[in-house]
Amino acid sequence: MPVICVVVPAFRLGVARFTDASIPVDGAVLVADKLERGRVVECSAVAAALGARPGMTLVAAQAAARDARVVLDDPRRDAEVWQAMLDALDAASPLIEDAGLGCAYLEMHGIEGAAAGWLGAVRGALAAFDLPLRLGLAANPFVARAAALVRDGSSVGTAEAAAFLAPLPLETLAIDAAALDRLAMLGVKTLGELAVLPHGPFVRRFGPEGAVCHDRARGIDPRPLRPRARALRIDRSLYGEGTAASEEQVLFALRTLVGRVVDDLEVAGKRCGALVLDVECEDGDVHQIATRVAAPTAQPATLFELLRARLEGVVLRSPVGGLRLAAEHLEDGGVQIALFAAGDPDPDVVGIAIARLDAALGEGHALRARVFDGPRVELRFAFDPFTLEEPLRSALPAGGANAISALPGTAGIQFHFSEPAPVDVLLRAGIPRFIGSPPQAILEVAGPWRVDENWWTPATGGGTPLVRDEYDVLLEDGALVRIAREGNAWSVRGTYD
Repeated sequence: MPVICVVVPAFRLGVARFTDASIPVDGAVLVADKLERGRVVECSAVAAALGARPGMTLVAAQAAARDARVVLDDPRRDAEVWQAMLDALDAASPLIEDAGLGCAYLEMHGIEGAAAGWLGAVRGALAAFDLPLRLGLAANPFVARAAALVRDGSSVGTAEAAAFLAPLPLETLAIDAAALDRLAMLGVKTLGELAVLPHGPFVRRFGPEGAVCHDRARGIDPRPLRPRARALRIDRSLYGEGTAASEEQVLFALRTLVGRVVDDLEVAGKRCGALVLDVECEDGDVHQIATRVAAPTAQPATLFELLRARLEGVVLRSPVGGLRLAAEHLEDGGVQIALFAAGDPDPDVVGIAIARLDAALGEGHALRARVFDGPRVELRFAFDPFTLEEPLRSALPAGGANAISALPGTAGIQFHFSEPAPVDVLLRAGIPRFIGSPPQAILEVAGPWRVDENWWTPATGGGTPLVRDEYDVLLEDGALVRIAREGNAWSVRGTYD
């Protein structure tokens, strides 16, 4: 998968020069988020050589670079210029990942030409922007970015990636300062020194993030690009001579507005993945309500029900004077139809349910549980925001109907993790026999299972060692409980249903 990385050094500083030509090109310049008690968001190479760094307070950065000129950042202008650059890159490749201001990745698989032509096409697409560019081409995003930073226009093949990365500093990985300090204590300062370490022991010491860093140091980055959504937007507004004072009037006007937006979507041959509704009230208040769509659609009934569900949590203090509805995250029309989809969840129903949860609990409070393997009970799950991507299509088990009939009819027991709660435990011959106050007899014991982590931290100063023994115990009242012992302290970690 040939990937081109586009890096714009000091992007915010370059954008600031668009509006103020007096900003020096080769001088010391600090770009700050605000002038009073602000922080540096970017600095020129000269200011960095004097000791200024992004993230510093403006006072500290000015103390390091005494004669540096201070420029106020304009985030809106930054975003406008960057979106214009991403749109221009469409001429080189339709698959573009936005990695943040000043960095983008383009997948060139299937694009006619070779390395020199691809790099020339990308540079030509951005020729209208008077900003410094650094381009790198490689087989994966990490190596492509490293190539762009080392030498503009360089191309690194798969076979030579590890040798190319070997002399580069660990900062190329963009890892936190604490991890850099721990690696420095082990004598590791370059990607080559990191790559030669044994993979298994290194991952056990540094965890999943360490595994990613170790792979990248060897030139391995299997992560696929995440192409950006198109910024096309369709919007309509509806204003009458009077105001809508009742819920029925507002919903009638909203249904009419949805119909007009859907007409525009059909003309454009698009489906929308998000809706933004502005409700303008008689007292001047404007309520903006954003709604995500589970599966992009142009069905008016579905879009109306989504908006209606989100409006359930909005309290208006005065009559509604106008509505504006915008359809965003547009995709090409047409819906993929599965051959066997009768048992699949309806994405429209899921979307409406999540919209109602957002209305009742607040945006972002509808969470999805994610489970994974791990030595600690409390680290075996996480709650992520429900992003409303289209539900995965279900698949029939191998063997068809016979396999379905052979599935077990009962579910296994479920573990419910709880915050650790101290508990008294009495031992007999080193085995838990009574728990709680007053003591309750333990009928059966399973375990112990030992968790022994971060035993190396006294040498590196990177945390606190953890040694814990866990047991599953069956109590005389029928409860099945997970308990743990750390030192001489016992705690309850969860229960089973």
